Amino acid sequence: MPTSPENYDVAIIGAGPVGLVLSVCLARWGYKIKHIDNRPGPTVTGRADGIQPRSLDLLRNMNLKRQIMAHEPAKVYEVAFWDPTSGGKGIHRTGTWASCPKFIDSRYPFTTLLHQGYIENVFIEDLGKNGTYVQRPWTITGFENNGKDERYPVEVHLEHVETKEKETVRSRYLFSGEGGKSFVREQLGIQIHYKDPIAHVWGVMDGVVRTDFPDVKMKCTIHSDHGSIMIIPRENNMVRLYIQIASSTDEDWNPRKQASRDEVQASAKRILAPYYIEWDRVEWYSVYPIGQGIAEKYTLDQRVFMGGDACHTHSPKAGQGMNTAFLDAVNLAWKIHHVESGFASRSVLSTYESERKLIAENLLEFDAKYAALFSQRKPSAGEVGLASQSTSPAINQSQEAKEEPNEFIETFKASCEFTSGYGIAYDPNIFNHSSSHPAHSSLFNPPGTTLVTGRILRPANVTRVVDANTVHLEQEIPLNGAFRIYIFAGNPSTTQKAVADFSTHLFEKRSFFTSFVRPDVETVSYHEKHLPHSLFYTFCTIFAAPHSEINIPSLLPPVLARYSSHVYADDLWDQRVPDAKASAHKKMGLDEERGAVVVVRPDGYVACVVRLVEDSGTVDALNGYFGAFVSKPLGKGEGAGARL
Repeated sequence: MPTSPENYDVAIIGAGPVGLVLSVCLARWGYKIKHIDNRPGPTVTGRADGIQPRSLDLLRNMNLKRQIMAHEPAKVYEVAFWDPTSGGKGIHRTGTWASCPKFIDSRYPFTTLLHQGYIENVFIEDLGKNGTYVQRPWTITGFENNGKDERYPVEVHLEHVETKEKETVRSRYLFSGEGGKSFVREQLGIQIHYKDPIAHVWGVMDGVVRTDFPDVKMKCTIHSDHGSIMIIPRENNMVRLYIQIASSTDEDWNPRKQASRDEVQASAKRILAPYYIEWDRVEWYSVYPIGQGIAEKYTLDQRVFMGGDACHTHSPKAGQGMNTAFLDAVNLAWKIHHVESGFASRSVLSTYESERKLIAENLLEFDAKYAALFSQRKPSAGEVGLASQSTSPAINQSQEAKEEPNEFIETFKASCEFTSGYGIAYDPNIFNHSSSHPAHSSLFNPPGTTLVTGRILRPANVTRVVDANTVHLEQEIPLNGAFRIYIFAGNPSTTQKAVADFSTHLFEKRSFFTSFVRPDVETVSYHEKHLPHSLFYTFCTIFAAPHSEINIPSLLPPVLARYSSHVYADDLWDQRVPDAKASAHKKMGLDEERGAVVVVRPDGYVACVVRLVEDSGTVDALNGYFGAFVSKPLGKGEGAGARL
């Protein structure tokens, strides 16, 4: 008698960055994962290696940053531009530009460069701590959302790559993180739409070199009369070279053109002259065409999803592939978590595609322009220097020719916010409040706020009251799947009644607070500091007062005092708002006297901002916001809490 297929919450195909981050999040939150990969082990050579500043924030929020940095990755603080000399006798540096300029408010103003295999292993080790393992080498041979089991509607057929052993499982969801050659995407009949035909062919080579080129430890874009190179420093004395092999402007253009390792090395030597370069060893070499494409859909039924390279393909030179994959995974993870935890209606899963496809489209638009400009004519001497004389802060600049900056340099500068990850902005929807949101109140979006819904919460330093430690407010709540409710409480003497009223109205029968209290609330550990009441939300309170003057029991009602490890004093100076009395309030554009409430999504993006007022108004507004997508009716009276 055949055995019944084993049931899983999610079946994940592919153990690259997107599949692993999704698996890590869901395994931590208690889900049963079936995770397979068709390779015998993690990535050995090549592939993605750039972690942008926003992604480093995310890894820290997942408590994985230290494990990444333990591998001593290369850090890129500056990008150097090299052009032909006017006399045609080689190349020279014409300027440098910050990788993450100072006008971007970043904790980590650099790009981290590390072999993808090391990064994958960090995630794999974390999975093991939560009882989840990647099954190798297995592949998917078929799947069907047949609904034979209402709880586990997706049937997935798997096969061992070598022994041909077969296994069938059932799952609530199936996720493809297979990369560009996705079996799942092919079976769904979802097409990749390419923005432009292939216009450039590049060689990529990782190795250890000997050279007198002075900027080999920096990221460089080099244009010469003999072609173009991009240099990326790597860990363990390695460098990565991107070398243009062919362009559609060539007379003998062939998008399938190949070149041997020796031919590419010879080309690199010509481009770098008068500097020499020799290879001690080559770890990896490949030739690839640049083609920008995006899947027409990320899901057809909100049961079978795709992410990462299965959805979008683009040039690797801008260093966005792995970073986009990270955010695809986190975006989907918390939404699945809220649906399966009974917090949100299933319809919210549609926002995964609408949000992440928009970002991928923006990436492809940027990437196509960036790749084309990089492959066009070289900038003349001084272009970067002139560009650096703008109002944005450059680190160094040439004092040579006074020509108009070219489009490549301007595109590079303008794209810094986007490439760092901080320029990501989700459009208004059910999670990102706007005037079109079902929840209406005059308390939303108080005048003066600089926070934008759908964008990342701004970083701020505050003092944690219980231990007087200086901490990073945006990192205090880990990535745990919960909404983060920040009560910027202003001056305690001004807002004490508003805070008390806020706490009182949390306990109303159909408030968002009482509706999602965890069933084990009476037995939750005394030491649980993030989620003592619910897995749906957590609270932080920030007073605009010196930490020595904040007495938690006297200033906060018991419900908020329970989050004593999340009570802070906004009493630290910040150079970005040097005249502020309460810099965190000021950076957010919030009233330093009266404060406001900021709701942040589980993935760190601002959901809504509400004035902090006396009586029930603030809680009413939040009930309206959450009521638009949660699984229970919220608010006062019939029909309260707008629904999807």
